[in-house]
Amino acid sequence: MGESQRIPEADGPPVTSAAAELADELVRDARARYEGGRLESRARAVFAAGGFAVALGVVATALFLHGGPGFSLPRAALFAVLYALVSRVEFEIGSGSAIPTQLVLVPMLFALPIGSVPAIVAIGLLLRTVVDRPWPLRDPARVLPLVATTAHALGPALVIALAGGLPLRWSAWPVYACAMLAQLALDFSNALLNALANRVTVAELVSFVGLAYVVDLSLAPIALALAFATHANPALVVLAVPLVGLLRYFSRERQQRIDSALELSDAYRGTAFLLGDVVEADDAYTGSHSRHVVDLVIGVADELKLSPSECRDAEFVALLHDVGKIRIPGSIINKPGPLDAAERTLMETHTIEGEQMLERVGGMLGHVGHLVRSCHEHWDGNGYPDQLAGKKIPLVARIVCACDAFSAMTTDRPYRAARTHEEALAELQRCSGTQFDPQVVDALLRVNAGG
Repeated sequence: MGESQRIPEADGPPVTSAAAELADELVRDARARYEGGRLESRARAVFAAGGFAVALGVVATALFLHGGPGFSLPRAALFAVLYALVSRVEFEIGSGSAIPTQLVLVPMLFALPIGSVPAIVAIGLLLRTVVDRPWPLRDPARVLPLVATTAHALGPALVIALAGGLPLRWSAWPVYACAMLAQLALDFSNALLNALANRVTVAELVSFVGLAYVVDLSLAPIALALAFATHANPALVVLAVPLVGLLRYFSRERQQRIDSALELSDAYRGTAFLLGDVVEADDAYTGSHSRHVVDLVIGVADELKLSPSECRDAEFVALLHDVGKIRIPGSIINKPGPLDAAERTLMETHTIEGEQMLERVGGMLGHVGHLVRSCHEHWDGNGYPDQLAGKKIPLVARIVCACDAFSAMTTDRPYRAARTHEEALAELQRCSGTQFDPQVVDALLRVNAGG
């Protein structure tokens, strides 16, 4: 089958949905591991255990599973090379890949001794790294992750062997279905191993691994038909190469889409930080304050289990919630005392100015402009500029409002000294249900517990 997980290689985002955004962020992390240096100690330990267990399984199948045609070294070499070629066709999905090796694996099950198939798969996976620069296997610890990926071949080999190494025939479809299920089960165990090694949660894994298995299930009937077509002459399996070439073309298109999405996300994030630096240049308090608010908002967003897209919006809004102050005169921004009524009215336009500025930028930043506008609305409707109340205020804006106030209270200002951490937390609780969303206040208290 197409093994669903990328081979980890080192230590340790336009998006249309939260699931797509999560998948792209996981791709970013997986690429960072692949392109980096040595495996971290956690990954080494996990893959050492998993790889060693799979290696024992590969050896055991080679020694004790019997059935199928006789062994042919040229035929085994052909399948190993084809497996190496097909395994380089990757559809990046989350922290792993869907790879159409099903097209080679299924014919191999009936063209070689059944016990030798996992070993040939392992050899093919090692061969796939030969053209990589630098060569991943320069670090011996990387052999075990590659061997662990061979787990997907053990399931069908075991099922077919237990069925007596039955000859290829359509009436044996129940056995083939069981072999497919065994393949997916053992591959999912390898996916869990990969998730554990790379600190990917089971929820994140399940969110994308299903697509990889849809690829496997879709290719399985084609691969079985290819096995029948090449049964008399297994070398004709090379007829699958044009289809593999087509899949390679589609995989490159997908890779380019992901590249563009990640580059665009980085560009927006870079623009957000640039705007934050512009604010900081005009008002050192606002700049450092915004960075503090970002940290608080990310913590609260995680505590409230916001979706990936909401977390991205929250990060941008936290960084840019004061960007409209660029349009406010410095004499008001840095006034060493309370503002009078006219100055206060002018100051309160900064959220509208911020929204308008971000809408002119467009894209992701334009998307969060309305959230920036609402960051000074109060739960009881006494905020500005639109006097929204309760849940009519966007959740991200409610989070930023509370975090902004907490950061402001614990920071020295020209007209007053900072409050203590305990005093600021007590003030949040006192204003919960009036100025702030009680749910957000509770989450912020948990984030700051013992802070």
